[in-house]
Amino acid sequence: MKQTRTIPDPDVRTVFEGYPEGTRDRLLYLRGLILDTAAETEGVGDVEETLKWGQPSYLTSATKSGSTIRIDRTKSDAGQYAMYFHCQTNLVATFREVYPDAFTYEGNRSILFDPDADIPEAELRHCISMALTYHLRKKQERRA
Repeated sequence: MKQTRTIPDPDVRTVFEGYPEGTRDRLLYLRGLILDTAAETEGVGDVEETLKWGQPSYLTSATKSGSTIRIDRTKSDAGQYAMYFHCQTNLVATFREVYPDAFTYEGNRSILFDPDADIPEAELRHCISMALTYHLRKKQERRA
């Protein structure tokens, strides 16, 4: 689960270094899934890694193909962590429809992860891909 990929942005690196080791490893795993999925998904291009609201965030700044994805531990449960999506999109509603039993969802903004549970990786990669191509798909839908 441990990711060894370097984190170029010193502010982002500092945030990761501030997490407890177990949480850091889990969030680095999510980071790796986001970056790998972006590299494998047509139309996404380079992903910018930055901080938004103090959380590691992944933007499709070059292509504007997708919606921002953020990752962090949850405030309500110290062991739990999450992947956050823009709450004014239909992304989480779509994930819930496609994968009703694969994840625990929080409202229209996040997928929650239990530190002791396995992550359904194929399903999560699909959700990440949908987020990273959200605006691209909306443009295609308007043209149709």
